[in-house]
Parts: sequence; structure tokens; C-alpha cells
Amino acid sequence: MTSREGSARFAPGPLSSVGASWMRAPFPALVVDALGAVVEVNAEAAALFPAAVPGVPLARIAPGWLAEGHRLAVAGGTDAVGTVRGRHGPSVLAAHPTPGADGEVVWWLADETGRSLAEAALRTERERTAFLADASSRLLASLNVERCMELTVELATGRLADAAVLVTPAVGRRHPVASCAGGAVEHGSVRLDPASVPGLAEALRGFPPVPSRWIDPAALPGWAVPDGFAGPVGSVVVTPLPGHGVPAGALILLRRSGHAAFDASEEVFARVFAARAGAALSAARLYREQSGITATLMAELLPPSLRQVHGVEFAGGYRTSMDAERVGGDFYDVHPGAGPDDETLAVLGDVCGKGLEAAVLTGKIRSTLHALLPLADDHAYLLRLLNDALLSSGHTRFATLVLASARRRDDLTRLRLTSAGHPLPLIVRQDGTVEEAATSGTLVGALPEVRSRTAEVDLGPGETCLLFTDGVTEARGGPLGDVMFGDDRLRAALAECAGLPAEAVVERIQMLAAAWIGDNRHDDIAVMAITTPRTSHLATVDGHTPGRYTA
Repeated sequence: MTSREGSARFAPGPLSSVGASWMRAPFPALVVDALGAVVEVNAEAAALFPAAVPGVPLARIAPGWLAEGHRLAVAGGTDAVGTVRGRHGPSVLAAHPTPGADGEVVWWLADETGRSLAEAALRTERERTAFLADASSRLLASLNVERCMELTVELATGRLADAAVLVTPAVGRRHPVASCAGGAVEHGSVRLDPASVPGLAEALRGFPPVPSRWIDPAALPGWAVPDGFAGPVGSVVVTPLPGHGVPAGALILLRRSGHAAFDASEEVFARVFAARAGAALSAARLYREQSGITATLMAELLPPSLRQVHGVEFAGGYRTSMDAERVGGDFYDVHPGAGPDDETLAVLGDVCGKGLEAAVLTGKIRSTLHALLPLADDHAYLLRLLNDALLSSGHTRFATLVLASARRRDDLTRLRLTSAGHPLPLIVRQDGTVEEAATSGTLVGALPEVRSRTAEVDLGPGETCLLFTDGVTEARGGPLGDVMFGDDRLRAALAECAGLPAEAVVERIQMLAAAWIGDNRHDDIAVMAITTPRTSHLATVDGHTPGRYTA
């Protein structure tokens, strides 16, 4: 039974569909008949819907989604409809239907505003977490500074703002800048005063740590607004990019005037993103600096390119024990004489060990020998000084080497050869005969005293002296990979090089050694050829200064 009579809002006595206790329920409740008219409301529902009185159509006093839900419940049953949800003013409501008598439906309403806000916040945080994870992966995938700058402004534009400008610490008097307004990223450098943008100077300084700064869009200089940014600037945030102990830069985020301004949660989100971008930029910048330092130091450790000096051909070849390495324990150098009448000192050596540690000692030996060049006329004295320097350096490694002082005299090249515990130089004559230089000596860096004997050799046109390390003769290969290349094979290969230029000799020996080794492991290999060219003549320069030999 339903009752729509009387002016009283809540009729006394039992209701047609539920007991009187429903009036005291802590949740809003309405009874609506099959025609969509309100039958009864409790106090909570009356507070929620002030116009809800018996007899008034539900569609007039309640949101449309609730009226539509009632229509579906009457037509298909409450079980088919289930709970319906929607907004009512600032609130989010959930309406649960239960069947009553004579087709009436009792609607129990629950305020789910808090839950809805929590779910929205959770969705936002999940989206932000996914974005940050993706951003970190993309940023850390590159150690190129420019690429990291591009990714930072691209990601910021796609998620945080309508445009982004990244300013990094000054290089000289200019600051590298990357900007993006939704299109292609633009790189440039700007000569700017950081104090012209509030918060920028503090962000670039990096200490003390500063929070993000909201600034007046009118205070933004022209360079801070990217080309292609449509519409006036509505809000601006300057966010520092913290790096590894040093500031990585600052990120300027811009939104158009028609878009919502940055709120506190977005500012925190921007700072978290900026921290990741700053870490990636800092790592990329550190890698670039270390790469530059490594390249500078490596240039001093790598063997030099050799050429003809005062009518004598010099050529060298080098291969480390590991293909992935560039330096090792073998080395060679050529120190040209001041003029055609002065000797040119060539050095080839082998430090005990492999890799970078051995290369460090080779660098010390090379620099020490360079400092001792004025004493190169006396090989024995030079080796004693080098030995003393190595013993006093604290190194536990030793080295073997061979010194070759070369001077051109007419058609001959006079060589003074001194071995310090090193494989003896080989000389190939024009007829293919291979000789061994009669020199000997003890290694350096191990014993208090060194002994040496110097041999003098003349090279005619087309004749070559080959200096090499034991990486050539001790290279293992062959059918089973366990046979040394050996002295005999090296002599036979060198005999075939009679009359060849120095570069051709080195290339031939290296090619045969590489073919013998194959994929087997091997020691460092260094080879140097000193050759008297076949076709050379003494050319005058101006009739007054000494002539020079040309090929």
C-alpha cells in the first residue's frame, strides 16, 4: 500500500514497503513507486534532496542517472540493474535498489565521494609512476648529453606542461639550451643572466637545494618561450635538476593561459621527474668528461704513426692481446734527430703483463726515454738511467726493449742496435739473407745493474732491420692451435720481404702472424721495420741549408 495523503512529510505508522525503523537509518533512503513518484523519504534523504516529498516525480528532485536507474529497475527488476552511481552536486553517490510491495523500489544511497577521490588519486599516481619508470628507462638508456636534453624536454612537454625549456650550466659564457613546444626539439646556446628569471640562478647553482618556483609569466624573457608555443603563457614553474654532487641544470615548464595552473601535487611530480632527468644528465656529462680525459691519456699511450725520417723509412704495427683493448704492454717510438746529420732513435719494447696496468708502465718508460734523448748517443748509459728510474718508481714489473739509432750516410743507413733482454733484431739483405744483430743485454726494471752490448749494422738500399716482440714468435696456432710461430717461420717470412718498403714488411709479418693465430689467444704483438729506401736521392733545399732525402 502507498499513501500520498496529508501534508506531513513523514506519515506515522508502518510504511507500505519497509518497517518504521528505516526512518532512523544512517543512510539516505527513498521509496519510489512503479510510476516514478516518491512515496517516502527518510531524514537523511530529505537533507540530500530537499524537494523530495511524497507524490513528487523522482526525475524532478533527483539526478537523471537515478531516475533512469529507477526506470530500468521497474522494467527489468532490481537484480538486473544492480547498483547505480553518479554525481549529485559535489558528491558521488551509489544507489542500491531493493524491491518493495506493489512494484515499489527502495533506494538506499551511499556517499562514495571519498572513495571516488581516492580511486582517482590512485589512478593518477599509477599513471605518474608508470610515466616515471618509462622516463627513467629512456633517460638512462643514453649517455649522450644532447640526447638526454632532448628526452627531458620531450617527456616534460608530453606529460607536465605545454612547453618545456632546459637550461644547463654555462659552457664558457653561454648556456646550452633545449626547448620543445610539442614539436621538434630545438638546441641552442644562449648568453643569459640567470638572475633574469626568478629561481633560475638558484637552480643552476644547485646549493643550497631549492624548491620549484612559481613565477609571473610577465617576468619570462623571450628566449625562455619556445618557438611554436601557441597562446599567451598562463603559468610558469622553474624546477632545479639535481645531479651527482653538481647541478645538472634547470627545467622551465610553461602552460597556456587557458589551461589549469600547476597545483602542489603537480609541482611535487615535476620535482620527482626533474630528479631523474638530473641524474641522467649528470651521468651523461660525467661520461663525456671521463671519455675526454681517457681519450687524452690514451693518445699518449697509443703507438705513434711512423714515417720516413731523414731518408730512413720507419713503419710499425701493433696488436693488443685482446681485440677489445687499445693499449697493452708492447710499445714502440721514433724520436727524429734534429737534422739529417743527427741520429734518429727508435725504441721497441715489451712490458711484463697485459692490459691497462702494463700500458701505464709503457707510458712511464716512453716518457723517461723522451727525457733522456740528449743521452741517446750512449745506449748503455741511457739503459742504466732508465733502469734506475724504474727501480725507484715502485713498480714490480720489468721490461725488455731494443734501441736503434739510425743515421743516413749516402746510400747506406748506419744503425746502432742495443738489446736489453729483448729478442734480437733481424736484418734482411737484398738477396733475402736474414741475419741476427750481434747485440745482447739484460732486462730493465728488475736488477740493480744492467749490462748491454751494442752492435753496428749498415743497411743498403732495400735492406730492412726488423724489431719485434715475443708476441710474434710465441704466437700459437697451426692445425691444433698449440704450435708456436717460432723464429724459423719469422726468418722465412722476412726473407720473402727482401727489397720491400718498410710498411710492406710490417704488413706482411702482421698478416702471417694473424693467419697463424686465427681465433686463438695471443700476447701483445709489436713490429717495427727500419728500411733504407731503394729509390732516394739527396735534394738540395735552397743551396745553403743541408739537403734532405726524398723517396
